[in-house]
Amino acid sequence: MKKILENIYEGHKKNEGNIISLLQDIQSAFGYIPEDVVIWFSRRLDIPASRFFGIATFYAQFHLTPRGKNIITTCCGTACHVKGSERLINGLMTELDLADGESTTCDKEFTLEKVNCVGACSIAPVVIINDKVHGKVSADNLMKEVRKLKECEVEK
Repeated sequence: MKKILENIYEGHKKNEGNIISLLQDIQSAFGYIPEDVVIWFSRRLDIPASRFFGIATFYAQFHLTPRGKNIITTCCGTACHVKGSERLINGLMTELDLADGESTTCDKEFTLEKVNCVGACSIAPVVIINDKVHGKVSADNLMKEVRKLKECEVEK
């Protein structure tokens, strides 16, 4: 881990990066922004950890907890809401065995995210699974996609 941190640090110094680019590099390396890594950089760069966390919590692109291997993003914008996104989310919560307030499965295979709008209202409701956009999604088709991903994980 120390080597990863040193590489990120050297890249940051070489490119005269800012805190946002540093947080992006950290998240790219770890999949999220671990608290101990922020503290390491805070001490190394003599920047208060609160500045890192202030930025990380302001921007939705940053994640402070581990995320699943498969990311399912559901649009909750007006068009998607009207077309049933809440029903899709409830179905996903059941299928993935997520309790209220949870977004990542215990085995870290899936993370369910809700976003305000993905800008694809004409194909509502929209679900993005591992960066692939699925439009006019039905509950049945969505569950089939999720079960395929689950089967792939079992086979590995």
